[in-house]
Amino acid sequence: MNLIQPSQENVEYMIEQIKDKLRMVNVDAMKSEHFDDTQYDDLHYLYTMVMKRNTFSPSEMQAIAVELGSLRK
Repeated sequence: MNLIQPSQENVEYMIEQIKDKLRMVNVDAMKSEHFDDTQYDDLHYLYTMVMKRNTFSPSEMQAIAVELGSLRK
């Protein structure tokens, strides 16, 4: 999958991967249809950062959730 090209399919993939990696409890709050490709670069950056890490502190997880919330349309 080429995540360099902005597309709704890529947005959906990245959101699902982030939710899986973080084991987010309230996954309904982060549905992929709440995001579009207008802020694709920010979402891609966040996705890349999350995928590089193996563990997250509670405060890091909260910061990631806040950032995802700010990217919602």
